[in-house]
Amino acid sequence: MSFDTPRHELSVRLEKAILVSVALPDRPFVGDPLAEIRGLADTAGATVVGGLTQKLHTIHPGTYIGKGKLQELQELVQATDADLIIFDNDLTPAQVRGLETATKIKVIDRSEVILDIFATRARSLEARLQVELAQLEYSLPRLRQMWTHLGRVSGGIGARGPGETQLEEDRRLVDARIRDLKARLAEVQARKEREVASRRDEYTVSLVGYTNAGKSTLMNLLTGAGVLAENKLFSTLDTRTRQWHVRDFGKILLSDTVGFIRDLPHHLVASFKATLEEARQARLLLHVVDAGNPHAEEQIQSVNKVLKELGCAEKPTLLVLNKIDTVSDLSYLQVLQKHHPRSVAISAGQRQGIDDLCQAVVALLRADFARALVETAPSNGRVLAYLSAHADIEQQEYHEDKVLLRCSLPRYLFHHIEEAGVKITFLDDYPPHTSLPLHGDRFHDAI
Repeated sequence: MSFDTPRHELSVRLEKAILVSVALPDRPFVGDPLAEIRGLADTAGATVVGGLTQKLHTIHPGTYIGKGKLQELQELVQATDADLIIFDNDLTPAQVRGLETATKIKVIDRSEVILDIFATRARSLEARLQVELAQLEYSLPRLRQMWTHLGRVSGGIGARGPGETQLEEDRRLVDARIRDLKARLAEVQARKEREVASRRDEYTVSLVGYTNAGKSTLMNLLTGAGVLAENKLFSTLDTRTRQWHVRDFGKILLSDTVGFIRDLPHHLVASFKATLEEARQARLLLHVVDAGNPHAEEQIQSVNKVLKELGCAEKPTLLVLNKIDTVSDLSYLQVLQKHHPRSVAISAGQRQGIDDLCQAVVALLRADFARALVETAPSNGRVLAYLSAHADIEQQEYHEDKVLLRCSLPRYLFHHIEEAGVKITFLDDYPPHTSLPLHGDRFHDAI
């Protein structure tokens, strides 16, 4: 593969790669500093032939790494005959160019390899549009770097070379394509919002978590969905929703979502908002964590950061500590449970702890119920039928001019009975099993 091949035509598949990771004061090394970028490279299809790490206080503006480490990298490239260098850090276009000039091979950063993986694994039209938009928005400020292989004719005004002309044309084309993709994705977003809104009366639960935490395996176990579950990063890009029937509770709509990762490119988060609409609108999030991963706590924080970007930070969440059969030190699991009291430990692969998970989910969903006194006219058949179908009615009494009911109903369903002639008084402060003062003044005192 020629070093002069335009960058937008390249991928990392079937290439020999050297990995580089740099620790900074706000991003120190934890465990194996190359573990995650190695997983990304493997998922992208590259063959890893070497790796370098460096601790820096200040990034070198031209090559990111220091002069001595750059020389070491040059020697490693020659010794391994590598085709590609993958940085576990985000690089500026100038730094990419400086590194490529020094090493004479292609250099990509963490965001670019993640985008490459997403492009490879996108199957649905929606996912392909989202990935293309993210790639173009990532590439737009880097177009000058992409076309340096064309060269430029020196000179002043009116003497621009073919590289400058091509650069301007490409910018116009990319801008136009970005506008087109955003318009098409806005339609997808609106359609998705309508689809999700149509389920507002259902119990909706969404699986979220770090990539390769076992979300799809858990989805298959709970619903028999048959979604792809691989031991690779980003095996799921498209959201799937299936029915999960929980004993002694009923039907839940369970959604599987794309996995998150540390430093997930911002353009991807923005582009995939339509796909993640299920998580944004879910009643409950199941945050699935690979409990056997030594970086589990850091991964939890990375997912929480993305959830905050999506506006889901305050949503009810249950931490699901998955893969407990792979935990070598149980004290580490205990530390995770102590730090995250609202959690349950399971192994989806070994079918362990699933009953505990179901009980925890039911408890959290039922916590969203409210007890209330409802007063309406006996002729209001619509409200009475709705309460009969959706509420747990504890007591009811019929009078000539009104019907009085004490019932429990999910809070998000009360809007269905909020109309003229219906009086609702919440009884959250009432003891759960006291008799209802239904007669005369005692009822009116209660409300």
